Amino acid sequence: MPRRVTQLLVGLFLYGAGCALTIEAGLGVDPWTVFAQGLSLHTGIGIGWITNILGFFVLLLWIPLRQKPGVGTIANILLVGTSMQATLWLVPPAAGLLSQIALLLGGILLVALASGLYIGARFGPGPRDGLMTGMNSRLGWPIWLCRALVELTVLLIGWLLGGTVGIGTVLFALLIGPLVHVALPLLDTRRSARTPAQAEQTIP
Repeated sequence: MPRRVTQLLVGLFLYGAGCALTIEAGLGVDPWTVFAQGLSLHTGIGIGWITNILGFFVLLLWIPLRQKPGVGTIANILLVGTSMQATLWLVPPAAGLLSQIALLLGGILLVALASGLYIGARFGPGPRDGLMTGMNSRLGWPIWLCRALVELTVLLIGWLLGGTVGIGTVLFALLIGPLVHVALPLLDTRRSARTPAQAEQTIP
């Protein structure tokens, strides 16, 4: 349990930091961050705090979907945006194309590692992921369709509000899935908790 809690908290902190690096790169961000960025521009509220607020409102959408939040869900709402805001205060925007590319790729790698950490801790999905799985179980739509509909919607709204869409948005979409696919098995606490004998039984 101590390892799982530590892994959850570190993962959520790093997730927010990774998103902040992609913002400071200035080459485009993931759909939900585009949405938060657009709202931030129009409200004057920091993008990290907007991310926390969005997480709360997304959680309300779980009610008609009959989803139940876990400890990790609540921690996600409280920590990701806070970490993002703190990192934005500490890390200046990139100056020059090489710095932009380095920040972008570093941010994507950090988000992938962070995803493996907090998902692998198994304390419940984040509010946005839970929205997708809730739509899948309640409506019967495939996960990929639920994700595509939601993320394209928030991306379009965020772009219309002035959020940054660019090559970074495309690279994030292309790279994050494969990178998390690599990270998650390495950081899954359920897998690492098996005894050597149990692990040996799974070897073909």
